[in-house]
Amino acid sequence: MTILFYYFLILNGIAFALTAYDKHLAKAQEQRISERNLLGFVFFGGTIGSGLAMLIFRHKTSKISYLWKYFGIVSIQIFIIWFYLTRE
Repeated sequence: MTILFYYFLILNGIAFALTAYDKHLAKAQEQRISERNLLGFVFFGGTIGSGLAMLIFRHKTSKISYLWKYFGIVSIQIFIIWFYLTRE
């Protein structure tokens, strides 16, 4: 269980940093981090870190297509957790 905790802690830290860095790149009008990479970190467990960065830095919050994908991944993760916790 300890390894799983550190996995999610590190992954969420990276997701937070990537989202913040992408916001910096957007302001500087430089080459951006692809949505596929950002959502990949969300898919593998960086949901909280990415979500916090989106709120704090106001990044990707007005892009509806990104939000649909983000919340779709979150919904699938919630379903998987619910399924895992309710099975006997």
